Amino acid sequence: MLGLPGSGKSTFGRLIARKLNFAFVDLDQVIETETGKKIREIFQEEGEGKFRELESQYLEKVLNGVEGFVLATGGGTPCFNDNMDLINQKGISVYLDVSLEEIFRRLHKDDGGKRPLFAGLDEGEMILKLKNLLAEREYFYNQAKIKLSGDDVSTEHLISELLGLF
Repeated sequence: MLGLPGSGKSTFGRLIARKLNFAFVDLDQVIETETGKKIREIFQEEGEGKFRELESQYLEKVLNGVEGFVLATGGGTPCFNDNMDLINQKGISVYLDVSLEEIFRRLHKDDGGKRPLFAGLDEGEMILKLKNLLAEREYFYNQAKIKLSGDDVSTEHLISELLGLF
């Protein structure tokens, strides 16, 4: 699952995994478990560069591990260190293309300040940050094998798209 922060990668990923009877893996949780630090701590203490290095390392480890799982990446994962190529080589990538308005609503509701890229931003700054992230990342997201657009994507729709690939 790929997409901006707040697009529903973890929530939707869990639903799809359950429906397909697969394990669910959240890359951010893997990083936190393996490093013993929260993502925001890594950003604060070691910087985004170190975080992206760790992210790529654990992505490769997960993708080369067990088969038959649904992975929720971080929003920036596909955009660094040839990660999008690796994701597409090892699996079926799905881009959750949710409107910026919906993402803002979700982040604002869930306190986007918990997310390192939005910490300390007011509403206007948050909207601008989302627009900039989309502009920077959309090139990578659009390389996904499946693109689901809209604010209410369904598990049934994704499963039918997945079946069409086989």
